[in-house]
Amino acid sequence: MQRIKIFILPLLLALFSTNVSAETHQLDLAESIAIAKIKSYDMLNLKQDLKIAEYNLKSATSRFKTHVDLQLDVPNYTETVRQFEDSTGITFYPIRQSVLGSELTINQPLPTDGNIYISSGLSTTDDYNDSKRWLRMNTRLGFTQPIDALYGYNRIKSEFTRAELAYEESQKRLRREELNLVYNVSNSFYRLLSVQKREEIARMNLERQKEAYQIAKNKFDAGLIREVDALQMEVDLAEAQNNFDLSIIDRSSAENQFKQLIGIELNDSVVIINDMNYQLIVVDPLKAVDLALQNRTEIREREIAIELNQLNLKRQKAEGMITGNLNAYYEKIGVHDSPMSNQIGDSFNSSFSDLQERPGNFGVGISISIPIIDWGENKALVRAAEARLQQNMYSMQETTRAIETEVKNLVADLNSSLKRLQLLEKNVEVAEKSFEITRLRFSDGDIDSQDLALERERLNNAYISHLSAFIQYELNLADLMRKTFYDFKNDEPVL
Repeated sequence: MQRIKIFILPLLLALFSTNVSAETHQLDLAESIAIAKIKSYDMLNLKQDLKIAEYNLKSATSRFKTHVDLQLDVPNYTETVRQFEDSTGITFYPIRQSVLGSELTINQPLPTDGNIYISSGLSTTDDYNDSKRWLRMNTRLGFTQPIDALYGYNRIKSEFTRAELAYEESQKRLRREELNLVYNVSNSFYRLLSVQKREEIARMNLERQKEAYQIAKNKFDAGLIREVDALQMEVDLAEAQNNFDLSIIDRSSAENQFKQLIGIELNDSVVIINDMNYQLIVVDPLKAVDLALQNRTEIREREIAIELNQLNLKRQKAEGMITGNLNAYYEKIGVHDSPMSNQIGDSFNSSFSDLQERPGNFGVGISISIPIIDWGENKALVRAAEARLQQNMYSMQETTRAIETEVKNLVADLNSSLKRLQLLEKNVEVAEKSFEITRLRFSDGDIDSQDLALERERLNNAYISHLSAFIQYELNLADLMRKTFYDFKNDEPVL
């Protein structure tokens, strides 16, 4: 018995702690959307995509700035045997050296895809076989320039443009997906509202059926109705109870999906707040189409794709052009050898003096590559790039037409759903009055249970039809907002 208590106590504590940590969220649609924008997986993932594009753009921007690099040998020791070969034959000689040095390079990229650099180095080489120390110092000022970048394809500018376009595209995608999230949360919110309202309808139906069953039972006991009518009311009661139980299961499932979508804990509970009031909004289809064509990110994404295709086409054309490099440099070098026993400072001073006295080194060169025969290889690739560019132009035209058609159809559905909602709202009022009259007539014995059941079914259908129409109208508004980037409820653009 003691062991059972020891086992059950931690279990009870665990269950208690779980219940304590759970929260109850009373949410309307705006609060649900706000939570989803912060916690949902899709938004968290898309925000990381935006950061990636932002860092890539920062990297592309940094390519235009001055770069400083330091290379160190601290030290580099070598002990080996090397081979020397000349007309007298092959000779092997031992090597034991230690190199200690550094080189500082300052490089400034140019917008023309070239660069200017200055490098300065200092190194000492200790030769243990000869007991000598060689000290070398040098300073070089250089310039490199790809000549084809001046008339063909400029890589540094093109990569920067690609990074800018990728960042803009990521921003557009985040903006579009944020509106998609608003619609998806609205869809899940109203689905949960629907099953909660259906649960309420099932509960009211169950209560009405219990009342009708009690009336029928009393009448049967008094001998006023047939046994078959009383049994039918009992069957109807069982069916109402079953429908109510199923509605509870549906609500639990919809609630879990809603919590997962907006990013709250599954063990928390959610209470949807919505009074089912709505605004009368009639949308002009021409205005909606104009807004969609101005704001839809898909159009700008097609434009970005065209710009990228143009860059690819330019790069491919440059592959068939004359290419080359212009290089120039001026360099001062100072060297000095001395016994390893000498002070390093003396070797440094001697090397610096040699650098000042020795004439400078310089060089200027132009290397050119001229394509002569490639059997049409690059020309075919250029034609393929032009075809891809034309494809994206066609795609942009088709996207524009698709957006116009989509928005026109959506506005028509919205205006139609508003009319249907207003009609079904009146239908609910009529069905409620009709059921109340029928219930009183059943109590007075003017009609039988079958008539009451038909009227009750009509009332339930009126409730459900009105609920579906309300949800469809609200979802059409949310869908129109994400398709036009305009909030017609508040008559303002979506920022």
